[in-house]
Amino acid sequence: MVQLEPDGVARRIIAAIKEQIHSGAYRPGDRLPSTRAFAAEWGASRTTVTAAYNQLDAEGYLIIRHGTRAIVAPGLEKASGEAPVAAASPRNLSAFARRLLALPPTALAQPARIADFRYGDLSGADFPVLAWRRASSKAVLRRPARLRYGDPQGSSVLRDALQAYLWRARGINCTTNQIVIVNGSQQGLDLCARLLLDPGDPFVIENPGYLLARHAFVAAGGIAIPIPVDADGLRTEKLPPARLAYVTPSHQFPLGGVLSATRRRSLLAWAAGTGAYVVEDDYDGEYRHDISPIPPLQALDADTVIYVGTLSKTLSPTLRLGYLVVPASLRRAFSEAKRLTDRHAPMLEQDVLVELLSSGAYERHVRSIRRKNAERRDMLLTALTDRLGPRVAIAGADTGLHVVAWMNGIDAGREPAIIAAARDAGIGLYPVSPLYDPSGPRPETAGFILGYAGLEAEALRRGVAVLATILAEHR
Repeated sequence: MVQLEPDGVARRIIAAIKEQIHSGAYRPGDRLPSTRAFAAEWGASRTTVTAAYNQLDAEGYLIIRHGTRAIVAPGLEKASGEAPVAAASPRNLSAFARRLLALPPTALAQPARIADFRYGDLSGADFPVLAWRRASSKAVLRRPARLRYGDPQGSSVLRDALQAYLWRARGINCTTNQIVIVNGSQQGLDLCARLLLDPGDPFVIENPGYLLARHAFVAAGGIAIPIPVDADGLRTEKLPPARLAYVTPSHQFPLGGVLSATRRRSLLAWAAGTGAYVVEDDYDGEYRHDISPIPPLQALDADTVIYVGTLSKTLSPTLRLGYLVVPASLRRAFSEAKRLTDRHAPMLEQDVLVELLSSGAYERHVRSIRRKNAERRDMLLTALTDRLGPRVAIAGADTGLHVVAWMNGIDAGREPAIIAAARDAGIGLYPVSPLYDPSGPRPETAGFILGYAGLEAEALRRGVAVLATILAEHR
């Protein structure tokens, strides 16, 4: 057989595959795509790809056997001590991109063998598989005659259903035109940042507070003004002028306080007096354990408050479905911004949610997981009391899906060592201290956010038992 001399396209394919092997993206024994599939991906002829594969086989990078896909040859592992290839510095970045890259990177969670207390995780067993399957089947069978882009604010049928649900569940009285369906609450916060802040504009944020909200506003050019919180939420007695205030009034993140009635009135009066908007993140408003539901700020002032809701704490964070209730005066700005960002949220998921809401399946599911998570919370609190007793102080247990555990007698400087020891023992542990303003004081006592919605009873008990052992070694 005559081997074809690689042409320019084949040489580029050869160089690209070598780079993938050297970087570790392709490892020894990995199968490459078939020549037909690779040709389709590159827009090249199959003959060209075959020539490239044959050249790599001749050089010892690939092993090609008749009737099977090419595999990466053994002995090409990336050396463990090999220095990473330095990335070229990006050129001509916008000010937004430079602000974004200046933010601290978010560390990826490591797998935990026994219990991962990361906040935001839900139990996969709690997802309403049968209800979702039925609703999904109905949504698919109702496919329209023509597939086209939808309303950037979201399906009108879904917004009708959400309007009724928000009135029943949260006491929010709004029109369907005030609702904007977004890809998770994080996109809602990003839209608020882009539409309400210019570079250099100040914004009020709770201290400690939700880090990704702070990052969204800072990336837009906002200047953070951290305001301390206590058991009654944001301290509103001396709020400075600002363009917006971001708050979690129904369950302050992370410490768990509920914004008192007096401070609610004070915050809204401040917003009215300064012309600021209040961004109300009601991230886990469905979960009330020992207290009655707290009315949202939006129900008190629909012209000043932007209400942010999510399905990440009731259905799944993987769905990326959330919603905003915006003042009527901001509707068009948010609609146009959503159109430019991504046209609209995925329509199939919107149609499925319509079916869940209209059939009552969604609210039945919420009642069910509210009971399950109340049981998980009780198990966690019992385990902490039994294992640690007065050596732990619990905050924020009345609402939500997490508690904050302050470790009495353990200095905050011990947190990294405790986290590392917990990881080695199979426990995922997350400190409170990074959620405080980096330029100000931080707690002197070690504190950890313990999320429990993704854990079952045995994992909760074992996790606390292992944690107690680790803490005893660090006192």
